[in-house]
Amino acid sequence: MTHPHLEAIDAAAWPGVAAVPEGRLTEFRARRAEAAFARACEKAGLVLDPDADPDLIVDHEELFSRLATSGWLGLAEGYLAAEWRTDRLVKVLTALLEVDFQPKRTRAEVPAGRYTGGELPAELVSLSSGDGMSSFGGVFATGVPTTVRTAVPSHVPGAGRGAEPATHFVDLTTYSAPTAVERADLGDAQARTVDMLLDAAQVTAGTHLLEYPSVGGALAIRAAHRRATVDTLTADPAQAQAVRERLTLAGVTDSVHTEVIERPVPGSRDWRGRYDAIVSVEKLEVLSRPDRPRFIQSLDRLLAIGGRVSLQSVVATDTLSDAAKAALGVLRAYIWPGLEFPRSDDIHRLADRDSGLRVIAQTHLGVHYAQTLRIQQSVFEGQSREAAADGFDAVYRRLWTYQYALREALFNLGMLDAVQFTLTHRNRRGRR
Repeated sequence: MTHPHLEAIDAAAWPGVAAVPEGRLTEFRARRAEAAFARACEKAGLVLDPDADPDLIVDHEELFSRLATSGWLGLAEGYLAAEWRTDRLVKVLTALLEVDFQPKRTRAEVPAGRYTGGELPAELVSLSSGDGMSSFGGVFATGVPTTVRTAVPSHVPGAGRGAEPATHFVDLTTYSAPTAVERADLGDAQARTVDMLLDAAQVTAGTHLLEYPSVGGALAIRAAHRRATVDTLTADPAQAQAVRERLTLAGVTDSVHTEVIERPVPGSRDWRGRYDAIVSVEKLEVLSRPDRPRFIQSLDRLLAIGGRVSLQSVVATDTLSDAAKAALGVLRAYIWPGLEFPRSDDIHRLADRDSGLRVIAQTHLGVHYAQTLRIQQSVFEGQSREAAADGFDAVYRRLWTYQYALREALFNLGMLDAVQFTLTHRNRRGRR
């Protein structure tokens, strides 16, 4: 069977989008999927009638073959194939997640793969960032922080027995929602994120700082402006080249050294040294589970006694539903193969059980992250022509819009949060 609307799609680049599941049994299942989708939309309050201000419009019935075969991944691939459209994508995804839409499928969910060190293309990041180089979440000026000190369970082996305490104290900070946020605020918000991370790691003049992995240049540049000496690591040669160019333009090449490492998680043979401070931004969640203990052990090995690690991560909350987990399959299939959001407690457990580090402070920024994603999507869509000129085809551009909308929906529902963790060594070898 031919599908004229798919003829322009590059089948080599997008095999899952260019092909539609077929067969007599698939046709039967597609009709059931269509009915189930209509019921879910009605339950979610989504209008499908094209004559009644619809929330979404289905242009090609192939969408339902995808839904019947791959569930949420099929829904996403149908969007990438332009088989359905909406100018209210965040609303649509939020509503379907709220009613726990879980379409029956014949294929298994996309499993978590392995992170191999590749980073988002610098050209792509520049099309949706506030500073031309950063993809991470921002913190807007109108948010007000509140900090309390709270006791949390220790996961150290033997905790609660002998001399090992059952709990330890963590400074827990939450930020109120920002107000009157505009697109022009994004660059300042991302710079504020960097400053908060550097402050938490106590980066000042003379600090020897490790940034792992590189997040595009902004953090290294701001650290250099504090007169720190910076090593920034990446396993992606293209990322290293982009960062070096930005460092040159910023005039900080004497203070920052960029190194390409062979493996995404550096072992003792890949990188050695001792650092006063280490900063890592939104990398833990895209590492596969087997790589996470090695990651925290590398931070432990490279951090000098008395130093600080500042780590920002997107985390799952206890409300992350099975439907949401299924919806995230498209991000594993097309962007971050190892993606699996840890809970905050998982990061505490990882540090306690697999390293000599301990979380001593954490700052929750989820409401600001949701606003960041909203603005990033708007900025990206406003530069659609530039994205096309840079070689990102229509499928890629729809993928980028979809991933922003999906993540914003999950943040708005409170299923995801963004947290900055501060860690130091538990045993400071007599130092206080």
